[in-house]
Amino acid sequence: MAQNAAHKAGDPCWVDVYSSDPDRTIAFYGELFGWTAERNEDFGGYITFRKDGKAVGGGMGRMPDDPDSPDQWTIYLAVDDVEATAKAATSHGGQIVVPPMPVGDLGSMAILGDPAGAGVGVWQTGTFGGFETAGLVEGGQWRDHHGAPSWFELTTRDFAGEVAFYSAVFGWNDLFPISDSPEFRYSTLHSTSPMLGGVMDGSSFLPEGSPGGWSVYFGADDVDATIAKAVELGATVTAPAEDTPYGRMATIVDPNGARFSLGGDKG
Repeated sequence: MAQNAAHKAGDPCWVDVYSSDPDRTIAFYGELFGWTAERNEDFGGYITFRKDGKAVGGGMGRMPDDPDSPDQWTIYLAVDDVEATAKAATSHGGQIVVPPMPVGDLGSMAILGDPAGAGVGVWQTGTFGGFETAGLVEGGQWRDHHGAPSWFELTTRDFAGEVAFYSAVFGWNDLFPISDSPEFRYSTLHSTSPMLGGVMDGSSFLPEGSPGGWSVYFGADDVDATIAKAVELGATVTAPAEDTPYGRMATIVDPNGARFSLGGDKG
């Protein structure tokens, strides 16, 4: 397919977790969000997580030749041509971390590093288009979203440089600045709903030398109850729940060390 059938080029279309303990990962997210898990031995035991039968994300066990890589969630952006995207990334100051490769007839993928050092995945649709369900955030209200990927956020110390990179490489031409002050600089990925995610200027709070990075928000019908359940299951809270103009949010780290955020309606 020349066009990603399920998502616009440049939009977040998939997430997966790199796990040092896939069995523990499956158990944790199954208990927390009600996800089921399927392992595909044709692709190294790759895990597809489903919510109510619909694909919401993936997972992969740590490779034996990669013992030091941390557990982490990776966000993938949809592209029409993974090879061309990888070339464009290098020509605009990025790097190729995992070269473009086919994944059977499902599609093709790559992992890139942006100029600030944040990693981002790339997905070109074959027979699989990515998320089969996702949450919706409109006006600070989170809908139909418990356990569904609902928001995708890039935090960076180089706001202008990152916006220029992603615009050139992924065709982001519909960014909407919701705030442009030194205290809070943020642009959403689209100017109209669904906005899907955004870019945050983290220069005022990210540690010196930190590359920032991408974060996924999973929806929660009750953020506080979901946090309590996550802690019971072995997670750690790194940013306690708080009400914001965009909903109630928190950040936690799963039992293996992969960080993600929760979002829901205000408490």
